[in-house]
Amino acid sequence: MATKTRTAPRRATAAATPTAPTAPATPAKSTAGVRYRVECADLHAHLFSVTLTIDSPAAQQRVALPVWIPGSYLVREFAKNLQGLRATQGRRKPALMQLDKCSWLVECTPGQPLVLHYQVCAYDNSVRTAWLDTERGFFNGTSVCLRVEGQTDAPHAMDIVAPALPADAARWSCATALVPVKADRYGFGSYQASGYDELADSPVELGAFWSAEFDACGVPHRFVVAGAAASFDGDRLIADTQAICEAEIRFWHGDKAGKRGGPKLPIDRYVFMLNAVDDGYGGLEHRHSTALICNRRDLPQRGEKKKQPEGYTTLMGLISHEYFHTWNVKRMRPAEFARYDYSRENYTQLLWFFEGFTSYYDDLLLRRAGRIDDSAYLRLLNKTLNQVMQTPGRLVQPVADASFDAWVKYYRQDEQTPNSTVSYYTKGALVALCFDLTLRHEGKGSLDDVMRHLWTHSGGGPISEADIAAALEAVSGRSYADELARWVHSTDELPLAQLLRVHGVATLEDPSQQAQTLGMRVTEASGSVQVKVVLRGGAAEKAGFSANDEWIGIELPATGKKSSSGSQRPAQAWRIAKLDDLALYLGDATKCTAIVARDRKLIKLPLVLPAGVTTWRLFAHDATKVANWLKG
Repeated sequence: MATKTRTAPRRATAAATPTAPTAPATPAKSTAGVRYRVECADLHAHLFSVTLTIDSPAAQQRVALPVWIPGSYLVREFAKNLQGLRATQGRRKPALMQLDKCSWLVECTPGQPLVLHYQVCAYDNSVRTAWLDTERGFFNGTSVCLRVEGQTDAPHAMDIVAPALPADAARWSCATALVPVKADRYGFGSYQASGYDELADSPVELGAFWSAEFDACGVPHRFVVAGAAASFDGDRLIADTQAICEAEIRFWHGDKAGKRGGPKLPIDRYVFMLNAVDDGYGGLEHRHSTALICNRRDLPQRGEKKKQPEGYTTLMGLISHEYFHTWNVKRMRPAEFARYDYSRENYTQLLWFFEGFTSYYDDLLLRRAGRIDDSAYLRLLNKTLNQVMQTPGRLVQPVADASFDAWVKYYRQDEQTPNSTVSYYTKGALVALCFDLTLRHEGKGSLDDVMRHLWTHSGGGPISEADIAAALEAVSGRSYADELARWVHSTDELPLAQLLRVHGVATLEDPSQQAQTLGMRVTEASGSVQVKVVLRGGAAEKAGFSANDEWIGIELPATGKKSSSGSQRPAQAWRIAKLDDLALYLGDATKCTAIVARDRKLIKLPLVLPAGVTTWRLFAHDATKVANWLKG
């Protein structure tokens, strides 16, 4: 009997209600020679306690903590949070020597189990590291699990211990995509991984979280949410997430996915872990799970009107993005990532494809899943398009080079970042758009076909740019070498307007907002305009503005001619609290003197307001063509 394409959630619970871990029906039997025991040592001090047992250590056993986490391309130095490392072998205390910032050498007696004890300070409330307090715990293996060199491919085990809580505290549960060996009904207990890579790629969520389960094309999924307010509508979140997951599974594997005789899927379980906070956004993909963080107000709320809040659409896009990575980066991945080197940067020029193409499909698959309509999709695409067009760095660095430089540019942004580079997320998404629309216009398939060709021919494994070029040629019947050179490896502008017009979308020009007209990015708070970025070639740069200036006010000279009322305008000076004040005080004037404070010194800058600065607005002039493109 075929599996139903849409089922109701199997279970929705508060954290105090026990839930079984989402995992294969038959628990694994542990054969691990590398075992970790993770305990919540001190909730107030934010300390995890870790005991690492190595059954058969080398005579000179090296251990190391990763310096980065795959999917987040920045050396984060996780070892800075490790403290109190000590070693024992029976009654012996073998010599322990630190070799560098993140690795240690233990002088061992071979054949005798080595036990390492240490603590990890967990005070990063993000998806990348570890967090622990009286309300919640979370960790990635890269932050708490030392790698045992020489044994990283051997089975690994992890015991996760329930914390000691006050009698009146809500009971905690544990959620992870690791395979349980022996876990209690709250999820605490023993888990096993095939090796260090799987252990490191399986985050753990702890706390009194909300939890629900559902099937997507026959695959069991679990969604846990920490920090939700009482108004949270879990039923809506599950229904929407289920639709997104099913749309993406069918994108990769066809309509027979999950049905008898259908294709074998690469996942047999999946866990979403969402941390709702007052102000935050992001996600990190894993092979069988994802860790997400969002603004608490962006969660769906019971009793909301039919109109979907923009924040919730953004959250669904995040869910769609990270789930798409299950195929595109966690399995099909850059050839340079065939094996991770956790001790240093891992470089690739392909993030424009793995992050950028994922960014193209995250919103497109929201449309195909019926979560947004054509107009909403075009608004999202419009936003991406203007983000790229308003980034001068797109004319400085090709998107392939921006991928390679992610370690020093995208993840280390400063006031010059928009002038020196371009986001491989947003420009990569527009490159994907150009490939898709070109393929469709030529009548030789679509980018969907290219993605599935790559998946099939790579076996869901590492690929190179040559593989991408070969897939484009296989689908289209011609070489796309010229397009790859111009769109990916040069700073040429993309042919967006032409391609969109062919598919029923006109590009109109609207006057820019004040900040874009001036060529700057600012924050406005407490009656102050703080300059954050001065964009290359703009009016603000020509006037002499600098990042970190405080724009205090403007001066206008007296006019030498009478106005229509017969009076002359005297010299004026005005304090401004926001950029919109300029229209009020300038009137029809196009020149003024800007007064800024720089390092406490007042400076006057001659500012000329440019004319004709516009942004793009997408308009569907042929709804039928747009629908044919978006439905796939």
